[in-house]
Amino acid sequence: MENFHTEMIPDPLPLPTGEGNWRQMLIDILETLVISVVLFVLINSVSARIRVESVSMKGTLNPGDFVLVNRLAYKWSDVNRGDVVVFDPPFDSPEPYVKRVIGLPGEVVRIEDGHVYVDDVLVQEPYLKVDFHSNGSWEIPADAIFVMGDNRNNSSDSRSWGTVPTENILGKALFVYWPVNQWGALATGAVAAENP
Repeated sequence: MENFHTEMIPDPLPLPTGEGNWRQMLIDILETLVISVVLFVLINSVSARIRVESVSMKGTLNPGDFVLVNRLAYKWSDVNRGDVVVFDPPFDSPEPYVKRVIGLPGEVVRIEDGHVYVDDVLVQEPYLKVDFHSNGSWEIPADAIFVMGDNRNNSSDSRSWGTVPTENILGKALFVYWPVNQWGALATGAVAAENP
């Protein structure tokens, strides 16, 4: 003879009916909405999502790319050469700009025949896909940065309108999340200065 052992499982309680059921459903919906709003506000306070519209960063960021931006990146740390930053330009513009940081506060940027020097040290820029030809020299104030697009021949940047006040920086571009074939982290610190 076989013995079978079973556990005692209480019968489930009947579901409430009528007005109590509707009240609980409304409470559940309101709780879900409140949690959603709180999460939305928290996520938007630390990050932003932008859509690239111009060709000035082509090769690194292409028109139509969607990028995740860290709004808190520079609250506790400094801007680094090579960072791709989103900022309000130092003139009236309805949209923020996205460019690469080339010069840091207090430095001197000099461009000769398409070669960039920071404090007379040649900067290696492996992300550039084509040669560019421009010349000039800029002293960066203590509270500003010098930015350029990676597509230098088609970029409106610090060469034409000057430096960007650090207070105008909205965040650091971190990650391309759309389209899928562009998916990936943006290389930072790629600009390495070395002696000529």
